[in-house]
Amino acid sequence: MRNFTEEQNMFRDAYRKFLEAEIAPNIEMWREQNIVDRSAFKKAGDLGFLMIWPDEQYGGMGDKDFRFEQIIIEETVRQGCAEWFNTLHSRLVGPYIQHFGNDEQKRRFLPGCVSGEKILAIAMTEPDAGSDLAGMRTTLKEEGDHFVLHGSKTYISNGINADYIIVAGKSDPANNPHAMTLCVVERGMPGFERGRNLDKMGMKAQDTAELFFSNVKIPKENILGEPGRGFIYLMQGLAEERLIAAVGSVSSARRAFNLTRDFVMERKVFGKPLAAMQNTQFKMAEMDAEIAVLEVFVDHLVALHNVGQLNVNMAAKAKLQTTEVEWKMLDLGVQLHGGAGYMKEYPICNMFTDARVNRILAGSSEIMKLIISRDIFSEKYRSNLD
Repeated sequence: MRNFTEEQNMFRDAYRKFLEAEIAPNIEMWREQNIVDRSAFKKAGDLGFLMIWPDEQYGGMGDKDFRFEQIIIEETVRQGCAEWFNTLHSRLVGPYIQHFGNDEQKRRFLPGCVSGEKILAIAMTEPDAGSDLAGMRTTLKEEGDHFVLHGSKTYISNGINADYIIVAGKSDPANNPHAMTLCVVERGMPGFERGRNLDKMGMKAQDTAELFFSNVKIPKENILGEPGRGFIYLMQGLAEERLIAAVGSVSSARRAFNLTRDFVMERKVFGKPLAAMQNTQFKMAEMDAEIAVLEVFVDHLVALHNVGQLNVNMAAKAKLQTTEVEWKMLDLGVQLHGGAGYMKEYPICNMFTDARVNRILAGSSEIMKLIISRDIFSEKYRSNLD
C-alpha cells in the first residue's frame, strides 16, 4: 500500500489529465524538432504543475512534500513524456535559488520560473569535467564591482530553451580546485553564446547544448550564496538528484514491464501466445519481482527524504539499482518484442534509447559503486551493523 494522501491522489489525477491533453499529443512533434516548445512550460505553470514547492508569495503551493514531485515524475514517465524533462527545471535547478539565493534573488527569479515564462538550466559539465568537478576549467573571478565568467560547458540540458542558467566556475583555480562559485547567467548577457542543439542517441525532444562564456560580466546581484562555496552547494543537492533519477528509472522499468506484458500476451509464436512460453514467464516473473522490491525501496527513501533523513549512500544505492534494473527490463522488453522492438512505432524502442543515459547522468553506475564501497569499508559501516 502506497501512502499517498487524498490530496495527492487528486493532484495525480489532475496532472495525468494535463499530460494527456497538453503534453503527450505533442511529444512526437517535439522529438522530430529536437526541442520542446516553450509553451509546454507556460501551460504547466498556468495550472500549478511546474514548480510547486516555492512559497505562495512566489506563485507556488508552498508544499515541500517530495511525494508531489514523485507523482509528477511517475505520471510523466507513464505517459511517455519523459523527454519533456520538466523535473530538471522544477526540482533539480530551481531549489538552488531557494536554498542559496537571498530574498531579492528569490523575488526576482522564482515567480517567472513558477509561471513557466522563464526556463531553467544548470551548467556544470565540461569536456574534461563530468563526475569529477575538480577538473572544471571554467573560471568565475571577482573583479571590482562584478565577477567575470570565462569558459565553456557541454551536454547542458535545456541549454537552448533556458532563460536562467546556474553556472559553476572556479574562483581560485591555482590554489584550491574545489573553490567554486555559482552564478545566474541570464539570456542575452554580452559574451554568452549557445552552441548547436546536440544530436543525441535518445531523449530527442529534450534540447541539449554547448554553452560558451567569453568574459561574461556577472553582477554581484547574480551570485548565488557565498563565493567559493559552490562545490559544497553542488554536493548538497546530489542526494535528491539521485533520488529523482531513481524515481524516474523505476517508473520507466514498470512502464516497460507493462508494455512488454501486454505485447507477449497478444503476440503469437508457434500458434500460442508468447506469454505461454516458460522462458517468457520466468523472465517476466524475475523482472516483476526486482521492480517491485525497488518500488518499495524508493517509496521508503522518499519518506525518509521528507523528514530530512535521506543520505548520500542510500541515494547512491537507489540510483545504481534502479537504473541497472531499468536497463535490464528494457533490454528484455526489446528482446521479447522481437523485430517490433527495433521499430520506433513501438514505445519500447524509444524507451530503450532514451534510458541509456540514465546509468550516466547524476553520477555513473561506476561512481555510485565507488560511493557505496567507501561506506562499506569505513569504521561507521561496521558499527551500524553491530
